[in-house]
Amino acid sequence: MEDDAQLQDWLNRLEANLQTSALPIDVDGILDMAREIAHTVARPAVPLTAYLVGVAAGRAMAEGTDVRLATAAAIEAALGTV
Repeated sequence: MEDDAQLQDWLNRLEANLQTSALPIDVDGILDMAREIAHTVARPAVPLTAYLVGVAAGRAMAEGTDVRLATAAAIEAALGTV
């Protein structure tokens, strides 16, 4: 699908620019979270939620939590507020 290729290309460029290529991304989990927030709260809440989920996951990773577990926990916490 063209949208999938375009998304992957953009993610590759973004990861290179942010120097995060070594980190796995739960694309489906993040998109599911964004969809839920957009429909339950409001569209403007999506980027704010994504930012705070990233901050929370980063803090957990700094304390030694695996990136996948840190991201999943942060997403779960965010969805628990809706």
